[in-house]
Amino acid sequence: MKPQPILIAPGRRVRLSHFDADDTGGLRRKKHARAELAENIASLDDLGYRLYAENRRALLVVLQGMDTAGKDGTIRHVMQGFNPQSCQVASFKQPSVEELAHDFLWRIGRVAPRKGFIGIFNRSHYEDVLVARVHRLASRRELESRYERINLFEKMLFDGGTTIVKIFLHISKDEQRRRLQSRLDDPKKRWKFSRADIAERAYWDNYHRAYELAISRCNAEYAPWWIVPANKKWYRNLVVSRILRKVLEKMSPHYPLAEPGLDEIIVK
Repeated sequence: MKPQPILIAPGRRVRLSHFDADDTGGLRRKKHARAELAENIASLDDLGYRLYAENRRALLVVLQGMDTAGKDGTIRHVMQGFNPQSCQVASFKQPSVEELAHDFLWRIGRVAPRKGFIGIFNRSHYEDVLVARVHRLASRRELESRYERINLFEKMLFDGGTTIVKIFLHISKDEQRRRLQSRLDDPKKRWKFSRADIAERAYWDNYHRAYELAISRCNAEYAPWWIVPANKKWYRNLVVSRILRKVLEKMSPHYPLAEPGLDEIIVK
């Protein structure tokens, strides 16, 4: 299988079968990634704090993937360097009665990060073109409208000063089976298992097609998709840390200027 770019070019038609979920970028063992990951996390700490101090822009990280792809693990291991005062995680599960009474983007807009903040979405507005398509909860016409509204929504966030990073954690069906079985076998992990996981696994191919459509239809320079090989958790964490460091370094946040004349002040 030929190596594929992780950053998906706008206009490209995505086929997930063309991406190797086992890829480790030539690295053989997790110990080879440990030092770089630690360095990246330290850099994210500094860059995130500067973004908070600058208070002019925001960063939104969208994490999507099949069940067990590692969204929780990525947040736990990569985002640990971010200042809890300025980093908020939002998880989107089945909509509540109140949320269903609004447009599907209503609950998303409510928790979009404000200036100076980093927002992390564990699942997101894309669930409404994934689950809805797989389980036929919306008409084809409505789904087409949702793609357009997602693009407009993300453009609105971008124009308002939010940098958007969308990451698809790509695992294989065999790896998902192993992770689900691991949850069953480990009493400390059983709380994470649900019979619904097995039911949803039967729709694997349908979800892949839905993801391919969503990534292809909602991928722009102002809100790009990254496909991250996630069978190896250590490599997944390394790649995500690289992406976030690269994005924040490009944003290049700066501390605001201090009041003039502070050098002359002595606190007594």
